[in-house]
Amino acid sequence: MKIMPKNLLCLSHLRWDFVFQRPQHLLTRFSETSTVYFFEEPIFDSETDSYLTFSKRLPNLWVCVPHLAPGMEKAEINKELSSLMNKFLQNKDLEDFTFWYYTPMALEFTEKYNPKLTVYDCMDELSAFKFAPVELKELERKLLAKADIVFTGGNSLYEAKKHQHANIYPFPSSIEKAHFEKGRKKTIQPADQANVAGPKLGFYGVIDERFDIDLIRGIADARPEWQIMLIGPVVKIDPATLPQNKNIHYLGQKSYSELPSYLSGWDIALIPFLLNESTRFISPTKTPEYLSAGIPVVSTPIRDVVNPYGTSKLVQIGSDVAEFIKAIEKNLSLSAKKKTDWLAEVDDFLALNSWDRTCSVMQKLMENTIKERIKISIAS
Repeated sequence: MKIMPKNLLCLSHLRWDFVFQRPQHLLTRFSETSTVYFFEEPIFDSETDSYLTFSKRLPNLWVCVPHLAPGMEKAEINKELSSLMNKFLQNKDLEDFTFWYYTPMALEFTEKYNPKLTVYDCMDELSAFKFAPVELKELERKLLAKADIVFTGGNSLYEAKKHQHANIYPFPSSIEKAHFEKGRKKTIQPADQANVAGPKLGFYGVIDERFDIDLIRGIADARPEWQIMLIGPVVKIDPATLPQNKNIHYLGQKSYSELPSYLSGWDIALIPFLLNESTRFISPTKTPEYLSAGIPVVSTPIRDVVNPYGTSKLVQIGSDVAEFIKAIEKNLSLSAKKKTDWLAEVDDFLALNSWDRTCSVMQKLMENTIKERIKISIAS
C-alpha cells in the first residue's frame, strides 16, 4: 500500500524562476515520486476575473500563478485566493495531497483544508525580514499547531523552534556536488567576467537588507587591485546605496547552470552578511556550494557558518574590513600543498552532504509521520 500522497501542493513566498535554491532543489526531487504544484503569490495584472495559470516545468511539476485585479484590499485578495484554491481542489481527494508550506501567510486561504499530510519547511525566520507582514508571527503559530511535521533550514533555526513542535527536524543547506565541482576546472570565462584582471572575490545571491554594503565598500577602497564580482538581483534596498568603485562589478542575476563557470574564475568567495535579526537564523546554501567549487571562503560570523564550517577551519571568519582583508590575503597566499590539504578536508566534510540524501531522509520522516498517525488511529 502506498503511504505517501500522490500530489504535493507547495505554498511559497518565493517565485520558481527567482533564484534556484532550497525549494527548487527539494521539489524537483519530490516530483520524481509525486505530482508537484508550486503555488506562487499572486500577480496583480488581471483586467477581468481572477484566474490561475499553470506552467509545466518538469514532467510532474507545475508552477501555479494566481492573477488578480490591481488595487485589491487584503481581505479581498484572500477571498479571491480562497476561491481559486476551491476551484483548484474541486473534485480532488485531500487524502491524495501533501500541503507543503514555505510561508505561513498562505494559511489565510488554506487553513480550512485538511490534507493527508501538512509539512512546514521553515527555511528562514520570515518575520525578521524587511517588510514582513505584522500578522506573520501569529499565522506561524497557527501553522506550527496545524503541521504534522516541521523542517528547519538550519541548526540555529531548529534551536529556536524545537520547543514549538513535537515532530521537528533540522535540515541545513545541501549541495549538488557534481554541479558545483565544475567550478574547480578552469574554463572559458563568461564574457562579463573574462576581461576583468586581478584577484577576483565573488558573491552570488540576493543583494538585500542582509548584505553588508559597507563591508564591500571598505574592502574595495582598501584593495583597489582586487576585483569584487557580485552576482544576483538587488531587492528591498535602493540600488543607489550600493558602492560604485571601479573594482566592484555588478553582473546581475545568473541562472543556476551558469554559476560554476563564474566560480571557476574566482580566487575567493565571500559571504558578506550583516549580523541582524534577518540573518540571525540563516544557513546560507552558498557556503557548501562555494566549497564544492574548491574556492576558499571568507564569511561574517553567521552562526550556521561559524558552526560547523568555521570551527572546522574550512571557512575563514571575519567581523570587519580589516579581518576580511587579513583572511583574504591569507587564502590568496596559500601554497599549492596547503590548498590541496584544505580541499581534501572539504571533500571529507561534504561527503554525505547532498540534496538527494536530504530529500530521501525527509521523505522517510514524512512516511513515518503518516504511519504513526495511522497506528494511533487504529489503536483508538
